[in-house]
Amino acid sequence: MSSKPALDPIALTRRLIDIDSTTFFEGAVGRELAGILTGCGFDVETMPVEQTPEISGGGDRFNVYAGAAGERPDVVFSTHMDTVPPYFKSSEDNEFIYGRGACDAKGIIVAQIAAAERLRSEGVRVGLLFVVGEERDSAGAKEANRHPRGSRFLINGEPTDNRLALASKGTLRVKLTAKGKLAHSAYPELGESAIHKLLEALERVMALPLPVTEDVGPSTLNVGLIEGGRAPNVVADHAEAQVMIRLVGPAEETRAAVLKAVGGLAEVDFTLEIPFQRLRAIDGLPTMIAAFTTDIPWLTAWGEPLLLGPGSIHVAHTREERLSKRELLEAVELYVKVAKGLFASQ
Repeated sequence: MSSKPALDPIALTRRLIDIDSTTFFEGAVGRELAGILTGCGFDVETMPVEQTPEISGGGDRFNVYAGAAGERPDVVFSTHMDTVPPYFKSSEDNEFIYGRGACDAKGIIVAQIAAAERLRSEGVRVGLLFVVGEERDSAGAKEANRHPRGSRFLINGEPTDNRLALASKGTLRVKLTAKGKLAHSAYPELGESAIHKLLEALERVMALPLPVTEDVGPSTLNVGLIEGGRAPNVVADHAEAQVMIRLVGPAEETRAAVLKAVGGLAEVDFTLEIPFQRLRAIDGLPTMIAAFTTDIPWLTAWGEPLLLGPGSIHVAHTREERLSKRELLEAVELYVKVAKGLFASQ
């Protein structure tokens, strides 16, 4: 294999940020990554992922896997290519790289590529798996799980401030739909307000004593969307809300509590469930609890999972998204150290 100049992690992070890869529109960044990885000497494969039918103009989407042809990797680094809206391009100052995806997760992609190059040069069998759809439904991870490469370990990248996650909270997404009867708002007794019923249902759900796990923390709840009604002077015949509950254990108790609280006020649909995960610790590394969910539950065929990456989740999904240059470079060293440590302990 011919020697190639080392990639500049800061420049490459900005290069990836400057490609809009909002969920369902990941094709362009996938092609860019495939070209970069081929140029680094990896054998690159793409895994087509079905486009969501209601998306217009999304184009093709696919996961990218890079490794050595025919080789079973010992460890695979993985994260996601998609970002949340709104998209905005990169910038930088002396300390930070800014832009959509800076920490979630394009800087992580770059750190993982740089670490994989280092490990490969030292004889470690390493792969890279970059997936689509993590920010919505993990469609890319679910497709990747049908095509495992036999790896022993999976190091998944999300913004953990370069601390190893001991656990990752799960997700239970709940849709409440209330139905009513239209009437003139001057005569509310002639109708039945779906909005009033929905508000009462939400009040009951928000008052629930949700489970707490001592070493992880509490379940949390967010009412993220509310919509319904026809006009201010019309008694609403339809209203719905979407609620996100972060799980710290099995979902069954929480499901039952929501159903009991809502009663007959609204229909309850559990539209997404991602299980709570406990993860491996490594002696000597700082740790954290991830209050967010990841693709890890959908990548069970890719080896024992670890969760680690540069950047703060507190600025992910915001207009201030950024990644410390120092932390990005430290992540490369940390990924190498963790991968080597996994095998040293065997």
